[in-house]
Amino acid sequence: MPQIGWFELLIIVVVAILIIGPKDFPVVLKKIGTWIRTLKNYFLDVQSNLTEITNIENNKNEFSKEKKNIEKKDEKKE
Repeated sequence: MPQIGWFELLIIVVVAILIIGPKDFPVVLKKIGTWIRTLKNYFLDVQSNLTEITNIENNKNEFSKEKKNIEKKDEKKE
């Protein structure tokens, strides 16, 4: 996968300024920043939900093991 260096970014910015215009360029950058922030927040929310689901599943498995251990201990007492 190709990497983008500083020189390539500079060329992209210059071309974008020429196409969009220097007057509207800050507005476009702000809008792109808002989109990126929205996407980042969305993915962070999905990641936290997946982590929470994983924790719930782990707790469920631990409780099941403890329940089996308690049942085994009760059987031994009888």
